[in-house]
Amino acid sequence: MSGRMREVCRNIGSGRQRKYLWFDGALWGHGLNNVLQESFVMAYVAQQSHRSYVFEDHVWSQSPLPYTLYDFALRPSRIPMNAFISGPSAGGPVPDGSITHRAVSLEFFNTVCRSEERIMVNTKEAPIDASLGKDANAIVSWFLDELKRVEDEPCVVIDSAGRTLFDRELFGTKRILPIFSSLLESPILANFAWSPLVLSVVARNFAILQPDDLNDLYPSPPSYSHSNAGVLSGLVAVHLRRGDYSRHCHRLVGWDDEYMGVNQYDELPDRFDADAYLREHKFHSSVPAAHSPPLSTALSSRNSTSSAIPTTSRTSEDHAILTPYYLTHCLPEIPEIVARLHQVRLDNPGLKRIYLLSNGWGWWLNSLRDSLKKDGWEDVRHGGELEMDQAQKHVAMAVDMAIAEKAEVFVGNGFSSLSGNIVTLRLSKGFKAESNRFL
Repeated sequence: MSGRMREVCRNIGSGRQRKYLWFDGALWGHGLNNVLQESFVMAYVAQQSHRSYVFEDHVWSQSPLPYTLYDFALRPSRIPMNAFISGPSAGGPVPDGSITHRAVSLEFFNTVCRSEERIMVNTKEAPIDASLGKDANAIVSWFLDELKRVEDEPCVVIDSAGRTLFDRELFGTKRILPIFSSLLESPILANFAWSPLVLSVVARNFAILQPDDLNDLYPSPPSYSHSNAGVLSGLVAVHLRRGDYSRHCHRLVGWDDEYMGVNQYDELPDRFDADAYLREHKFHSSVPAAHSPPLSTALSSRNSTSSAIPTTSRTSEDHAILTPYYLTHCLPEIPEIVARLHQVRLDNPGLKRIYLLSNGWGWWLNSLRDSLKKDGWEDVRHGGELEMDQAQKHVAMAVDMAIAEKAEVFVGNGFSSLSGNIVTLRLSKGFKAESNRFL
């Protein structure tokens, strides 16, 4: 492309020179939701610095081949992000209709910003290491300060220097929360939209989802208002992670992990308090059984707002005590799921139907469905029952999320980034915090 054409592309429709921000070293080889949560924060930094965010494909493998082998099956090595989402972090429209700061693809960025025109921002001094104890607000502020130093430059690249800039230690703890309210109100989330491919699956399966109105299922044009239009009334969507979680949930005990950071948002009704459970267990173990109520009774209030004692180094005995508590919330068995959803229905009497987001085996889902129907649920469906063509199957996870985003109530797995992203999207669209529950 000629220099003149590049200049036209930079300025097209804006009346002034556009400025770009690319984070070189974004996540790849990870699940969609790890990539999404990182991209939301990166796009937020770009928006706060008045730059166009440069987004990339969802890359599972760097192989030059179109498919890669994973979990005994072929899957695409990369999928365009626009196959999943079409909101502002993937080039979608912004509220004022301006394209000055509209996100662009990496391919476009490579076209308009040659290597010699790019200014690199070194992140060697970025306070991203968890040992420094800096929260998301401090980290974002550092990036914004550095970007002010190069505010006149159109082509800016954040050099990750081989590090993950926004990592598990940030999203997996409360360190993310200082920017959470601002992020919810930003165009990045307030104007988030699923791709036409994802929405086509939702529309195709209206008979399974049973909307009161077709506009609740597939609004056209998409509504970005903070109203409750588009709610699938009577439906509770439930995220039940199986598969690798049969190992992962046990590891969480040894790591002393808590819920994902956004799932610890103060306004959400349910809490995970391992320290309180441990104290209660030790207390009841030291009191004669005749004088001690059952531990399940003592901890029956899942909405406890008591302040937990900061976690110290736990012993192997502590971990053994905590394992059942973790598994109840991370990898519950069918009777526990039935009991939990029974309570959710008591709290929300209008609920009649269940949609399961799960990677569980078909026989397990069928057994769960039978148990739930015996408990009085009118209809129980899961993602494996949806009609999808080959292209749609590659975005099946996003389809599940789009349905859960619209459900009257969502019950998630607090340790999961998928559940965390659904909660985030529901809050950004104006759903009440109490409509989001956890196992």
